[in-house]
Amino acid sequence: MLPFQSLEDAEMAIGRPLSHAEVLWFNYSAKMSDPLLYFHNILFLFLIFTLVPLPLVLLDLMGFKALDKYKLQPKVRLTFNGILKCYKDVAFMFFTVVGPLQLSSYPIVKMVGVRTGLPLPSMWEILAQLVVYFLIEDYGNYWMHRALHGKWGYEKIHRVHHEFTAPIGFAAPYAHWAEVLILGIPSFVGPALVPCHMVTLWLWIALRQIEAIDTHSGYEFPWSLTKFIPFYGGAEHHDYHHFVGGQSQSNFASVFTYCDYIYGTDKGYRFQKEHLSKMRRRWIAEGNGEVPQKMAQDQKLQ
Repeated sequence: MLPFQSLEDAEMAIGRPLSHAEVLWFNYSAKMSDPLLYFHNILFLFLIFTLVPLPLVLLDLMGFKALDKYKLQPKVRLTFNGILKCYKDVAFMFFTVVGPLQLSSYPIVKMVGVRTGLPLPSMWEILAQLVVYFLIEDYGNYWMHRALHGKWGYEKIHRVHHEFTAPIGFAAPYAHWAEVLILGIPSFVGPALVPCHMVTLWLWIALRQIEAIDTHSGYEFPWSLTKFIPFYGGAEHHDYHHFVGGQSQSNFASVFTYCDYIYGTDKGYRFQKEHLSKMRRRWIAEGNGEVPQKMAQDQKLQ
């Protein structure tokens, strides 16, 4: 709940006129408690994991051939019942694990200093904090994910997530309940170390979920973020991790690729890409025209 009784009080306290965004925030949040504002995350997460993967999944079910050239594993087609089961399992996990975790974590969020009042942060402040959060989460997630590929961690916990060797967007949060808790920790470390405004926290949680859906989408488009954000792994990088499967000791990164490169856990992935690129260049150099369909598909798979 905001400490100001009116817009005029807020402007006097801040010492300047409120921006349009701040007026909207005041009108929306003035009568709401801080816990209620924080619990918006539950609604955002539910809508994101339900709606964001839906277009590509529906087009895949319809057999939309125009997308096949962008599909990383074009021979794999999931059934409607398989996709529905995935969604129902994720929804069950959401209501039994993720939702209660969000509800119970509010005291920690309040303790570390996440604020709800005015003024709102500037766009530069939001951007800087989001960059920090992504870097911290990515580094922590890399080591936790890598640990889950040990014998005990994989067999007892992580194998559930790897049931999808050709991932889809709905499978991004598909995991054992313990993995949901373990890999959720790095997402809270950034805001704990660098406290932010509630709107920044909303944006952070939403973007992290959308990024996870993107890397599990199974598609690599010309407009994918890998083309515009340095070191962003994207769907191709993570798809290789799922394709190799349980024995994979490669491509553990959740967002960026620098940890895999620094610690040498992308050697298999880079070798396969270079090997298939050489095959492709040699095929074209020998005057054979277009790359054979099988080679093109294998290059996507690897």
